[in-house]
Amino acid sequence: MKVFTWFTALLVSLTWNAQPSSQSRILGIFGHIGKSHFYVFEPLLKALAAKGHDVTVISYFPQKKILPNYTDIDLHGSVTSLEPTGGVTFEDITGGSNFGSARMVLDLGAQDCERVYSHPSIIKLIHSEEKFDLVINELFNTDCYLGIADRLKSPHIVLSSHALTPWANDRFGNPDNPAYIPNLFLLLSNRMDFFERFQNTLTLLYHKIIYYYISDTKGIPIFKKYSVNSSPLEELKRNTSLILVNSHFSLNQPRPLVPNVIEVGGIHFQQPKNLPMDLDKFISEAKHGVVYFSMGSMIRAETFPEEKRRAFLEAFSELPQRVLWKWEGGELPDQPDNVLTQKWMPQFDVLCHPNIRAYIGHGGLLGTLEAASRGVPMIGIPMFGDQFNNMKSMAETGMGLILQYKDITKNNVRQALRAVLENPR
Repeated sequence: MKVFTWFTALLVSLTWNAQPSSQSRILGIFGHIGKSHFYVFEPLLKALAAKGHDVTVISYFPQKKILPNYTDIDLHGSVTSLEPTGGVTFEDITGGSNFGSARMVLDLGAQDCERVYSHPSIIKLIHSEEKFDLVINELFNTDCYLGIADRLKSPHIVLSSHALTPWANDRFGNPDNPAYIPNLFLLLSNRMDFFERFQNTLTLLYHKIIYYYISDTKGIPIFKKYSVNSSPLEELKRNTSLILVNSHFSLNQPRPLVPNVIEVGGIHFQQPKNLPMDLDKFISEAKHGVVYFSMGSMIRAETFPEEKRRAFLEAFSELPQRVLWKWEGGELPDQPDNVLTQKWMPQFDVLCHPNIRAYIGHGGLLGTLEAASRGVPMIGIPMFGDQFNNMKSMAETGMGLILQYKDITKNNVRQALRAVLENPR
């Protein structure tokens, strides 16, 4: 409760732009290799440093410029077979079940733990006499980083880059009734029929069991291997003082929350910046507006099977609108004149442009929050994890529609575009 009160007061001080009365030492541990996850928390970490707190951040994404009071511990050297900035293909993630995708996420968490704990800088930190006033880490696919907080004898809070996972609620005593609270990994709303409730209940139970199995059987041996003599893992989970969740009831549907579970949907939003000149010119000069197309930071667009890539191109070629496509490959074969491709674009700044008419994406929470905040209708092609639930929420609230990956054809793409461009809700 003490940490909860302290951190809430700190957030208020940030909002009021007041300087904290004393400097605190804060350690952030972000061992997941997903770039979009870290970008949710980065503005908060920078803000804490800007207010005079001494912030040390363990991640794969060090700052490009030196910031006062901000120290990076770069994990890049711990990755050999998979670079954190590398992408995955559509073949990697299609054809799996919701059970399988959750298991894959949790297995990745166990791999993340091994990479973090084996890093020389982390070994040195664990066995040092350093003291921190607070440890912050992401609650996603593992609890192993709680051992570091316990070893350093520091209170800890957690952040979630998405809506609450099925395994997050028990430690806070947060209600999780499958009769009306849809599982994060399912294409369900809070209005379920009997079969959907049954499916939701089984999935919830499976996710909780498999999480505890993987978290305990793989996390505890890592503690022993690296001489982290921590308290029991279940005790560490329940000693978590606060969780900030990157969700909002207007999009992720209302649900009961206990006082130390706080929604901060859109915490990563910042003031929109001016677009690069070429992008601004392309968007501003489009008489009928622009459709923005991005499948996120992990899935590489050039790995679309040829028939699906051609379906998009043929549908785009018939549009009066221009299309801005995040395309990581080289030249796009048969690229229509109204399509511009770039390897990277400042997504939020693009969506803030008043001439953006629609957004095609995979339904990740960052993109759906950004689109909803700017009133940009969305066509979602959910592929993995929480994307199904995010897009179901967008569809239920009239902010978008779902185009299943298996249903991508020229005609279906054209109909979806017509629905969001000609009949906005």
